[in-house]
Amino acid sequence: MRIKNKQLIVDELKTKLESAPVLYITDISGLNAVQTSNLRRICFTTGVKMQVVKNTLLKRAMNEVDNNYEELYDVLKGNTSLMFSDTGNLPAKLIKDYTKKFKTTKPLLKGAYVESTCYVGENQLDFLFNIKSKDELLGGIISLLQSPAKNVVSALQSGGGKLAGIIKTLSERAE
Repeated sequence: MRIKNKQLIVDELKTKLESAPVLYITDISGLNAVQTSNLRRICFTTGVKMQVVKNTLLKRAMNEVDNNYEELYDVLKGNTSLMFSDTGNLPAKLIKDYTKKFKTTKPLLKGAYVESTCYVGENQLDFLFNIKSKDELLGGIISLLQSPAKNVVSALQSGGGKLAGIIKTLSERAE
């Protein structure tokens, strides 16, 4: 590969690394063409961008970006494919669903960079799977904030009905 081509690839990777808050480094070696095509199709439909890269070019791009990827340098061996996403747990869910659905051990998680934190090793997949996305966290906070207000309104409505019933009963007795 020519030096110009390598630099173009490094620049493209650098742009992707700067724009995507979530990066998963995986190993898809051993998947046949049909399995790889299925994985790429699932990635496309879920909004995850997948790309196979050379380790040396990826490392060079990582060095040129402000983010600290040093913990991930050790996993840049063998076959490497990247999954870029805007949601921290989406690639983990995709990997788990894919391995369960197609009864395969690949893709294998080598490492991940999620919101300024590095995760190294396949054993981190369950943790990444359970990370709540930004939208899920906001939804939980909003429902917690709405809960006390709903309880107050409910108590006033039910209490108002009871109070009206008691006053009606007392007024009927007085007559």
